[in-house]
Formats: sequence, structure tokens, C-alpha cells
Amino acid sequence: MLRFRPLLPVLLTAISVSACGGSDEKRPALPVQQASVLEAPFTDDIDTVSTLEANTLVELAAQTSGRVTELKVSQGDRIDAGQLLVVLDQVQARAALAEQRARAATAKVDWEREEFLAKEGAASLRQRDSYRLKYIAAIEKVKALEAELTYSNLRSPTAGTVADIQVNVGDVVQQNQPFTSVVQNNILEAKVEVPAVYGDRLAIGQPVILSVPGTVKPLATSQIESIDPQVNPQTQGLLVKALFNNDDGRLRSGQRLRTRVQLKSGQQISVPFAAVTQTSGQSFVFRIGNFTDLKANPGKADIERISKGIERGKLPENALFALQTPVKIGEIQNNRYPITKGLKLNEKVITSNLLNLKHGMPIQVKTQRAGSQPAAAKN
Repeated sequence: MLRFRPLLPVLLTAISVSACGGSDEKRPALPVQQASVLEAPFTDDIDTVSTLEANTLVELAAQTSGRVTELKVSQGDRIDAGQLLVVLDQVQARAALAEQRARAATAKVDWEREEFLAKEGAASLRQRDSYRLKYIAAIEKVKALEAELTYSNLRSPTAGTVADIQVNVGDVVQQNQPFTSVVQNNILEAKVEVPAVYGDRLAIGQPVILSVPGTVKPLATSQIESIDPQVNPQTQGLLVKALFNNDDGRLRSGQRLRTRVQLKSGQQISVPFAAVTQTSGQSFVFRIGNFTDLKANPGKADIERISKGIERGKLPENALFALQTPVKIGEIQNNRYPITKGLKLNEKVITSNLLNLKHGMPIQVKTQRAGSQPAAAKN
């Protein structure tokens, strides 16, 4: 018997600890942070990709043949209307012009001589008129060669930005051969293909926002200018166009960008992203409520035990509880979820310690963290 006496105090101690850990023990409330259910702006968007195109793109071609002797511009240069771009070899053209001017001068002398002789009766009028026509033809040839010489200075007919230059110094270009293009990038057109199912919700003037793929930071904002009345039979899409001011040159013709068309914008009640949990496809939040709120929605909470705890002073009469509440949410914007069902404006929800919470658990609200107020939804 003496061997078992030392174990008796240990056994009694274990029984005593077990009794102290019963349901009547006062346990500290779980500290949590809260946020209000508030209204915030949300938009209903179509997210797609569009291609930018310049409204004005002029392809420049040589108006005469010749060898390139000078390039006055480079790709990407901004130019004015009439600015010199390319100079062609003018040696042969100048020689031909000088020769023709000499012929014209000779033709003029011949015509003036025949004019004098005709007045004196020494030459027929027909002969005089023949020399006159030769002189006129020589003058017209001079004008043509002068124009051809002018064409050897290739100038831009419009202001804009120089695209790829397809010739180099020393190259021989032929008449009507393209050598570059001038793009007016100050206004770019976005061609957006929108699924036809949204056709009845599209309208002129709806916002269109461009951003770099993979980001949400806007590059430019405009609005719908036109909507194609016909559906593309291959893609089942509607072509929507918007014009973007590009005076700062941030956008480029041919660029493909993430594009969002805002169908509508409005205020909806919402909660912070941190307040929502997902279980088996259902979204939940933990509302903050008093004992009366808990009794109205007891769930699996032991209402009788909690009531006795309040009666015995184990819990304060104004104790707060976590109330697990199923909700329906929309698409997250600006780190907030729009709530379409399950919550009311100005209710309080828990935003921390969610993994440790259970329905009906007593809580203690800590100071509200900064940033829980809603901001404008990102476009």
C-alpha cells in the first residue's frame, strides 16, 4: 500500500484542474478589429483588349526616280507639314533642265524672228505660228523639268511622326516607290470588340479605360464614340470605337492594351476584402452583435450556457459576439466586396482573427485600423 500513497496527491490535483476548466470558467474574449458596412462606388465593366490606330496615316512615295543623297529625318521624329525629308541626286535633273532652258531660249529667238518676218511679209503666218508652238512646247518642258527637280526634294504633306524609313543614303528609288509613312499620333482610335450579348447595354458616351495588360493603373480614359450595328459572324462581337487624346505621346499606333468599358457605375453597400471568408463555395462574414442578436440567430451556440455566464457575471451584460453570416458578394474592386445580400448599411463586421472565430464566440473590439473606410473603386 505504501507504494501507492505518493500517487494520491497527483491524482487529486488532476481532478481539481479538470473541475476548474469547466464551462463556468471565465475565458478572455477574442480581440478583433471591426469595419462598418458602408456604401462605395462600383462599376459594371467589360474587360477586353483593343488595338490603337492612328486616324491619319499618310504613306509617302517618291514622285520621281533618283538616288538618295541625304536623309533629313529619322524614325520617330516629329515633323511639320512641308518639312524636307529626303533629298535625291539632282545632277542629272539639273543638267536636263539647263539643256531644256537653252532649247527654250533658242525657240524663243526663232519665234521672234518669224514674228518680225511675218510682219514684213517675208514669212507666212503659218510658218510664224509653227515656231510659236515650238516655243510654247519648249517652255512647258522647262516647267515639267523644274517640277521634277522639285520632286527630288521629298517633303511631307502633313505634320506628324515619322514611321520606319525604308531607304538609306545611296539607294535608288523609283517613281511611286514608298519610302516612309507619317503618322498623326495626337489622336488615336481604339477598336474594341465587345461580346454581342452586351449589345443592349452599350451606349454612346460610356467610359472606356486603357491600361497596360496585367495592371489596373489607367493610361488614358475616353468614351464610346460609335457602336457597329452589325455583329461579326465569326467572333459574335460588336465593334466599339473610342478616340484618345495623345498629345503627350504615351500611346502608339498599333499598341494592344487592356481595355475596360464601363456599362454602369453606382453606390453599393460593401465590406473590406479582409472581412470575407469562403467555405465550400459560400461566402461568410462575421457580424458583431450583442446577446439579443445572438439569440435571434443562435446557430450552434450554447445559448443556455452563455445566458448563465452573463447571470453569474462571467460575461458582461453588454458582451459582444461573433455572428457568422452568409452573404452574396460581387466582384472585388478597390479591395472591397460589394454585398448583394446578407448585410445592412452601417452594420459592423470583423476584419481580423477570422480563422480563430466561431459563431457565438465572445469578442473584444480593438481600435479600428486605418484604411477601413471605402475609397473610390478603381477604374
